[in-house]
Amino acid sequence: MACKSSNRTKQVLTYDQVERLDHVLIEPIQVHGRGNFPTLEIQLLDLVDIVQEKLESEGVKVDSIRLNGGAASFVLSSDPNRTPFNDLDLIFRVDLSAPRNLNIIREVVLESLLNFLPEGVRKERMSHCVLQEAYVDKMFKVTDKDRWSLISLSNNMGKNVELKFVDEMRRQFEFSVDSFQIILDSLLNFYKVTDIYMNEHFYPTVYGESLYGDFTEALSHLNQRLIATRCPEEIRGGGLLKYCKLLALNYEPASMKQIKIFERYMCSRFFIDFKDLNQQQQKLETYLQMHFQGDNVTKHKYLLILRRVVDSSTVCLMGHERRQILHLISEMAAEIDRLIAYEQHQQSLVAFHPYIPTYTYEKGCVYSAKSYIPPQHYFPYKLHGNKQVNTGSK
Repeated sequence: MACKSSNRTKQVLTYDQVERLDHVLIEPIQVHGRGNFPTLEIQLLDLVDIVQEKLESEGVKVDSIRLNGGAASFVLSSDPNRTPFNDLDLIFRVDLSAPRNLNIIREVVLESLLNFLPEGVRKERMSHCVLQEAYVDKMFKVTDKDRWSLISLSNNMGKNVELKFVDEMRRQFEFSVDSFQIILDSLLNFYKVTDIYMNEHFYPTVYGESLYGDFTEALSHLNQRLIATRCPEEIRGGGLLKYCKLLALNYEPASMKQIKIFERYMCSRFFIDFKDLNQQQQKLETYLQMHFQGDNVTKHKYLLILRRVVDSSTVCLMGHERRQILHLISEMAAEIDRLIAYEQHQQSLVAFHPYIPTYTYEKGCVYSAKSYIPPQHYFPYKLHGNKQVNTGSK
């Protein structure tokens, strides 16, 4: 896990990989509005074109555009059971040395959303503040040492579209399997200059890059589901949560000898970045909501793994602090376990009798029964045991 550099950081994508990339870029995705704001149907390809054109018209040059994170790993993986991705991460390499550029970027992204509003919506009423409140899940900027900003567009299923505008960022990955960036510029130009559909004999040259170092090594980790990293002391606190997620998805450490050192680094950094129990709980709840939407079985497995890692590798906490975080994780796991048992019970009841009403369950409470009509049985024939009433005369 020592820090090393490599000259073999890039590789040309195969046709199958470019085809998957094309599918990711043109597949419609939804950006959900809060309250009564309409849902936007967006293709990444269209969004990228509009944002790039508007930025350059405002004097902000875009040096390159890249697909990052889980979506890039999904495109590159040769595993037929490849891990589905959550967020769609796009990186725009831009110059942020001028403070005004950050404001321009915010305005451009929000104005770009106007292009995807349904017909009939009065766009002149959609100010920047209204659009941000309606469609932006989170937005922040970093100007201390690093220079970058993030605008995340909301999706109720946890599949947010994250637009990251980067000038300088020292650490852009946590593990080798999420260190990939796919450079989109050649593919975007291909769409603009030809109407011919791609095939295995005619498609653009697209490069992928691994910020981990050796591209081939990182790709082998991805295909074999192995966990490895470089300079673990540089990974921000959230890396602990990502590490345990990989374990829950049946990834294994590439080096069992070094993994205990790595876990101690991750635990120490997590508790440095999230100092009190409230911060730790908020971070964990947000992570569970974003990455385990509708998958309580994996969520429960994840929490058990997280508790084991924290219990075995945390050396920086006082005794009562250690007991607090372990108790918190145990309570969250027990709550999910109760929810799983309840859902299984409901499924068995519905399978036995489809007219059983369904309820929702949250934080130990059962509530919100859905209205239903009891079955109406009609018997056209006389039932055994019923007395027949004679209404006629003798």
